[in-house]
Amino acid sequence: MIFLHKLLNFYYREYKLNLSGFQDILTNITFFFISIFIFIFSIGPEKETYSFLGVGILWTLLLLSSTLSLRKFYQDDFENGNLTLLHLNGFSFELIAILKTFSHFIFVQIPFLLSIPLASILLNVGNEKLYRLTISFLLGALILSSLGSISSSMNLLNKRNYLLGSVIVMIFSIPIIIFSVGIININENFNSLVGILSGILLITFAVNPWASGACLKIAIQNN
Repeated sequence: MIFLHKLLNFYYREYKLNLSGFQDILTNITFFFISIFIFIFSIGPEKETYSFLGVGILWTLLLLSSTLSLRKFYQDDFENGNLTLLHLNGFSFELIAILKTFSHFIFVQIPFLLSIPLASILLNVGNEKLYRLTISFLLGALILSSLGSISSSMNLLNKRNYLLGSVIVMIFSIPIIIFSVGIININENFNSLVGILSGILLITFAVNPWASGACLKIAIQNN
């Protein structure tokens, strides 16, 4: 019960922090939709082109938009000492990484999920593809959050180049986009591609706490 109370306090604190920083989430969503309008203006009024390229455009913009939030994944908590307080309160560095990953998924990725239906209308993505896009995004967003945790914890050790974390996420996100777009566009291999994407999720989610936890520990010790 004590541990559950600590978890509830952690996520209540995350909720208040994200609510106070709602302008950052709004900025990410605004960037997402402005980028969609740029693609619309550059491609022209060809609906068949949107139907063919829409899913790829959406996934690319979702990836780029989600990387905007990586700068504050751990940085603010590291600078104000909250990571140290969490560790002293009984949370291991690995558990902190897991909790922050779910927090990023809930407060950053879910708003993008809610905006996908409107974005699909703008890019002429059909209802069947929208259903598959939602499934692929639920799996892919957790993978992106896990990769974001690893890259952001590495950024704590590299204070000179904060773009390195975003570059790492984008490189390792290439397979995610390939299989996610494949899930939506290839009918006969739907279950197998979902299985592959789920396997990638399990691998990244298993590696995340150990890699992120090690970086957090080193960063706090060297601070």
